[in-house]
Amino acid sequence: MTFLGKFFTSKNLSSPVDLSVLKCDMHSHFVPGIDDGAKSPENSIELIRFFYNQGYKKIITTPHIMGDFYRNTRETIFSGLEKVKHQLKSENIPVELDAAAEYYVDYEFEKKIGKESLLTFGKNYILIEISYVNQPDNLDRVLFELQTNGYQPILAHPERYPFWFDSIDKFEALANNGVLLQLNINSLTGYYSPQSRKMAEQLIDRQLVRFLGSDCHHTGHLEVIKQALYAPYLKKLIDSGLLLNNTL
Repeated sequence: MTFLGKFFTSKNLSSPVDLSVLKCDMHSHFVPGIDDGAKSPENSIELIRFFYNQGYKKIITTPHIMGDFYRNTRETIFSGLEKVKHQLKSENIPVELDAAAEYYVDYEFEKKIGKESLLTFGKNYILIEISYVNQPDNLDRVLFELQTNGYQPILAHPERYPFWFDSIDKFEALANNGVLLQLNINSLTGYYSPQSRKMAEQLIDRQLVRFLGSDCHHTGHLEVIKQALYAPYLKKLIDSGLLLNNTL
């Protein structure tokens, strides 16, 4: 049985969820050629057009910044962003496009806090991710330093960290300490793993999610999003009134 065959069950919604109420996607990889996302300006436009057609008015794209791999800077990100903006104008796609970054929490990142201006969006929100292998030793310290320096941390896709699959209390503690949690739409299909889907649903049940992001890298992700539109938990999250996407 194919993935899509597994996904479509009698438990799915009969009609798709309307994503236009979100207004803004705040996690994607649409600056071409600088990380593992879009490969060319044309590829960027193809991806952005999908979200525009879903009713999004704004996209804040967030290229990776990782000390050992994607050593992007403000300059590389915004120079690439301008190319995509120019292409959007040529293609007459009236979506607002901005950029920040998805920072990988490593010691290279920690050294930047308080010493350089980090890429943020909204109310000084900063999007961070951590290792999928184990919790970084410096996470609590980094979160404290970010908040002390006036940043509002958003933890990207908490449902995808295997070492916390049985630790919903960890996310409640993070939320209680002012860390906002961002869920990936595709997690609700089991795309990453059944365990990620289960955690995503638990986070929604506990009312811990404040942002919904696509984390879109390529056209394959678009096909999964189309299926996610029929996920009951996507409707539950959007109907909760807790999401902050439309404030950006």
